[in-house]
Amino acid sequence: MSNAMKAAITCVGGYVPETKLTNFDLEKMVDTNDEWIRTRTGISERRILREPGKASSDMAVKAIEEILRKKNLDPLEIDCIICATVTPDMIFPATANIIGDKLGAKNAFGFDLGAACSGFLFALNTGAAFVETGKYKKVIVVGVDKMSSIIDYTDRATCIIFGDGAGAVLLEPNTEGNGVMDAILKSDGSGREYLHIKAGGSLKPASVESVMAREHFAFQDGQPVFKFAVKGMADVSAELLEKNNLTGDDIAWLVPHQANLRIIDATANRAGIPKEKVMINIHKYGNTTAATIPLCLWEWESQLKKGDNLILAAFGGGFTWGAAWVKWAY
Repeated sequence: MSNAMKAAITCVGGYVPETKLTNFDLEKMVDTNDEWIRTRTGISERRILREPGKASSDMAVKAIEEILRKKNLDPLEIDCIICATVTPDMIFPATANIIGDKLGAKNAFGFDLGAACSGFLFALNTGAAFVETGKYKKVIVVGVDKMSSIIDYTDRATCIIFGDGAGAVLLEPNTEGNGVMDAILKSDGSGREYLHIKAGGSLKPASVESVMAREHFAFQDGQPVFKFAVKGMADVSAELLEKNNLTGDDIAWLVPHQANLRIIDATANRAGIPKEKVMINIHKYGNTTAATIPLCLWEWESQLKKGDNLILAAFGGGFTWGAAWVKWAY
């Protein structure tokens, strides 16, 4: 029986800035402490892009350049670049276009996709659909966020959580039965009141007043977000397994969005996946929004084996959430 063509991840690249922001650094900035942050989030430090004049595109370029090196690819071979981000370099043009220019990927079209912390998952499925049409052979999906650019470092509720980083994958056609096998993606815009940036969009354009009121920073109402995230991410992961007649035993790795250790634990428990099969790097990088899942794949790449079943799961602003079943291709 011939396998239908799937879109497979054939390479991974990642980048995190050198500058570390530790819990002890944050103790000096806001009323918090290391123990409080670790017990509630699992985070010890996060990376911050400090260099002036550097933006999300620069981190994305570094992650994609690693893929080009590892695969010995000419940037001209890239057909499409999909950039998942909530911290674009500018409102427009798309960060994907800036990335393409900096890479010299002159034959690629590109666009940004905004689904907050679920961005990479949504972009991966979008990229896979392009590959499955048969028209596109090499699609880059990059998740990147410079969260430090939208975080209020006087707000202890949010500044302890987020970090900067980028992770990218190359998608190519696969007929061996590996690749992006299935996904369940969901969104509910009524969740917008709990997690958003108030100003800077067409609803409330930037003004002296909006800046003075600190309305250009990420706002999060932690309790409802936590409650929705635990349920949403756990439910959709369990639903995806059930739909495909899979159990926790069939899964080599759970690759969860790194928002909070307690949300990760709840998702793993619900899916019946033991802790040793869960990718966790939140302690080092915090929540890098669209970059969390590909940064996990990047760190664990050497441990992944051809044919491994992976479950990718996320929850983010929107609300957006979802899970994807990926069979590893190399």
